[in-house]
Order: sequence, then C-alpha cells, then structure tokens
Amino acid sequence: MKKSRAWLRLIIGFPFMLVAPACWANFDQTINDAFRPVATAMVDFVFYSVVIAGSEFPLIVLWLIGGALYFTIRLRLINIRGFAHAIRIVSGKEDRQTKAVGEVSHFEALATAVSGTVGVGNITHVAVAISIGGPGATFWLIVAGFLGMASKFIECTLGVKYRQINADGTVSGGPMFYLDKGLKELKLPRLGKTLAWYYAVCIIVGCLGAGCMFQANQAYVQFVNVTGGDNSIFAPRGWLFGGILAILTALVIIGGIKSIARVTSKLVPFMALLYVGTALIVIGANYEAIPAAVSAIITNAFSPEGVTGGVIAILVLGFRRAAFSNEAGIGTSAIAHSAVKTDEPLTQGFVAMLEPFIDTVVICTITSLVIIVTVYDPALLNDGVISGVELTSSAFASVIPWFPYVLAIVVMLFAYSTMISWSYYGLEGFIYIFGSKRWAKLVFNTIFCFFIIVGCTTQLDAVLDFSDAMIFALALANITGLYLLAPLVKKDLDAYWQKRFATRRS
Repeated sequence: MKKSRAWLRLIIGFPFMLVAPACWANFDQTINDAFRPVATAMVDFVFYSVVIAGSEFPLIVLWLIGGALYFTIRLRLINIRGFAHAIRIVSGKEDRQTKAVGEVSHFEALATAVSGTVGVGNITHVAVAISIGGPGATFWLIVAGFLGMASKFIECTLGVKYRQINADGTVSGGPMFYLDKGLKELKLPRLGKTLAWYYAVCIIVGCLGAGCMFQANQAYVQFVNVTGGDNSIFAPRGWLFGGILAILTALVIIGGIKSIARVTSKLVPFMALLYVGTALIVIGANYEAIPAAVSAIITNAFSPEGVTGGVIAILVLGFRRAAFSNEAGIGTSAIAHSAVKTDEPLTQGFVAMLEPFIDTVVICTITSLVIIVTVYDPALLNDGVISGVELTSSAFASVIPWFPYVLAIVVMLFAYSTMISWSYYGLEGFIYIFGSKRWAKLVFNTIFCFFIIVGCTTQLDAVLDFSDAMIFALALANITGLYLLAPLVKKDLDAYWQKRFATRRS
C-alpha cells in the first residue's frame, strides 16, 4: 500500500514539480520511497556476491575479470604487442583513409570515448579504494586497467565491424548492433536480438542516471563549494545552475557525434593535462616519499593490513573501482568508436586499447600517488578519520592551499565531458529501438537535458543506485557476446598481421 501511495503522489505531483522548482526538494523523498524497492532488487541482482576466503566477491566483477583475462590470453597479449601500433594509428602515421565511411577521426573517437571514462570516478573512486583498502588497491587498479585493454580491443573492433550506416549518412554502432548482427552470423539470431534489446534498454536508463544526473550533481556541488558554499548565489538555485548546464550541453549534443567529437578532442587533452600537471606538482613536492609509496602499493597488494578479507578483498576492490572508471567489458566505448572513419575495424580496436591505459594505468595511478605521498596514513584507514574524495582534496591542499580550486575546476570539466559523451551512448540505444528518425533524436536529447536539471535539484540516491546497477548489468550481455564473437576477431587479427608483414617484406 505504501509503495502504491508513493507512486500515486509522484504521478500527481510531477506536473507541479516542473513549473515550481522550489517544490522539487519536497519530491526527493517521494521519488526515493517509490523507487527504492526497484533499486534494491536490481542492485542485489547485479552485484550478487559469493564468499571467497572470507570476502564477498561480486560475480559481475568475476565476469569482467574472467573476460578480460580470457581475451588477453586469446589475443596473445595484444595489450603489449599492439601498443606501439596503436600509438602510430592515433597519431596519424597509419590508416590514412580520409574517404572511408565514418564521421570522426581516430583521435576524435578516442577523445570522445576517453571523455566518457575519464571523469569524477578517477578522483572519487580511487580515493574510496585507498581509504578502504590502502595503497595495495592501486596495484589491482593497474592490473585491471592492463587486462581491460584486451576487452576494449575486441569490443571496439566489433563496434566498427558491425556498425550501421543510417539513411541520413550518420553512423550507429556499439554492442546493440554487434550483438544483433554478429550473433545472427553465428546462427543465433534470437539470442542476439534479445541481448541487443536488453543492452539498449540498460544503456538508456543508465545514461540518464550515472551519465547525466550524477555528473550534473557533482558539477553543481563543486561549483557551489568554490563560490561560497552555503552563501553561494547558486546554493538554493540548483535548478538555475542545471538550466545553464543543460543549455551548454544541448549546444553540443544537438550536432551529434561530429559536434561532440570536436568539443571532446579539445576538452579532453586540456582537462587531462590540467589534472595530471597539477598532480605531478604535488608528487614532485614530495619526491622523497615516492620510493616508499611504490613499495607500499606493491607490498600492500599481497599483504594488506587492516582490510577484512585480505588479498581477495583488496583485489575485488581494485577491480571493481577500475571497472567503474574505465568501463572495459561494459561496451560503452564501442558506441563512440563505431563512428570512426576507417575501412579496417581492427585499427579502431588498437586505438581503443589506449583508453584503459590513459584512464586507469596513468590517471588513476597518479591520483593514488598524490594521496599516498601526502596525506595517507594507515591510522586513517582504521579510525575512519578521513575517507573518499576528502583524501584527494586534502592531498592537493597539502602542497598549495588553493590547489583544491584547480581540483574543483577539473571535477566540473570531467563531469561535463562525461555528460556529453554519455548523451551519445544513450541516444544510440534509443536509435536502436526507435530508429534514426529526427524526432527520436530530438525526444531523447530533450529528455537528457531535462534530467540534467533534475540532477542539480535533487538527491535521488535510489535512482542513482539503480542506474549504477544498470550500467554494470550491461556487462552481462556484452561479455556474453564477446566470448561468442572472439574467434571472429582472432581470425581477422591474424589476417591483419599477415597482411602487414607481407607489405613490409615487399
């Protein structure tokens, strides 16, 4: 009865909420009450855990780890063998097919995908991992990033291989399309169609929560913090900040992937260099602590202190946070890479490998070092004195007091870039279901921008928990498809290397 009343109040009050922003806060609890049972059920299903060595091990994390390890072995360490070749492709020294089908360059596709993965998680998730599991969590973050390179290779290769050229000349691709078309080639059309529809629904819902509302909320919170906190003019006017942010987002996403790629190709290098440069200054100011920090990362990974569950617990923690950060195996990046201008799908697979390397191996490691060489103290882990993003903020402030303002700017840029990329991911799921008609694009973009405002005006914990679960739920369909389609990619890769060797000899 309580559940039905909560939904009834939500439906009746929703129209008034649209025209009276001041009333939105009154609906936070109503929405949470109505959505909490659904969110709880979804979270329990997706993150179902088994106990291993006294530690809870989510099966979805095992699914991602197993897939990444299998693809690394199956493709004979493509993570290492193809790294230099990936650099050559993204730098323009290979695959100069300017007349090939597609909408964006290799670099623009990489920048768009990186903008969707390099975000608030690189700061908050790393800080949470260290605050809970200590320095050793960094080691497993790096391992997860390395193995994830193989997952990215195979899913982005398939994204281009099975992409769809729409009637208006635009390109659509990603797991929805390679699950549908690829499994149809393997004489599994029903399975492919089912997994594709499942993926499309999950990406639409997930993008509105974790890729939109959460990012908008984080940008708003950071902006308020650096403009006076509770005294900021925007503190009681989240709807106003959200409206401005929605307009800025709409100006970019209305132009489709070309417009998004133009912005991200400029924004991603700037924000990454700003964050990495600032972080390196902090690390450099504490250079004497670097050897001890590296030693702690390696030692603590295999003999953690004060962590319930020991090595298994810290391994799970590192892999889970890495999956949140780089999304390897989840398939989202394949949507952006599908729009690349190329006639050879494998070239984009090589380029995609750079994402986990940039996102996790480089940026997450730098964040970890900043924390470990400055403010990290094992006593904090045991006593709970400090946790989460507070670690990162304190680490930056320990060198120069105004560095947290730079961090706040970076967080806002990360959030904005993630939103515009995820809008495209959700749109492609919408297109798979409803087609590439103009009205479909307009409807989805309008919905997405509206949820930006909602994200800045509410604290919908249940909705965000549900959307996080939906994003991880993508891996259930995606990894299944990758296992089945991996032999096709392996066959194409062998032919690709043979062709290159033959060309060199001639």
